[in-house]
Amino acid sequence: MVVIPALVFVLFVVALIDIILRTGDQIRHLPKVAWVFIVILLPLIGSILWFTVGREYYGMRSRPARPQRPAASAPGSSAPAPAPRLSSTEEQLAALEREIADDRIRRLEAELRKRRGEAEGA
Repeated sequence: MVVIPALVFVLFVVALIDIILRTGDQIRHLPKVAWVFIVILLPLIGSILWFTVGREYYGMRSRPARPQRPAASAPGSSAPAPAPRLSSTEEQLAALEREIADDRIRRLEAELRKRRGEAEGA
């Protein structure tokens, strides 16, 4: 009779400690404070949700989506090619923003050349 509530309490405490000790990049889907509230308000379900969807496991992030073939190295070179660096979401967003800004600059420069051409022709 006492075993099940004791196990739920232990799961609850372990989940709270795990949430508190993790850094922001090791937590998925919600902020740390939201996970703490979920686990406190719904001890059993919140703890299960934390360990299944909220916690970032180290092996999951470093595993590639599909097997990659080794890159061919230069002839006569025995050194393997460096592994491609995986970029974070923030780096991908920054690269996309730079690309959008570059595209805007090119369009504005083309418009400026067009207006200068019209002004010189008039």
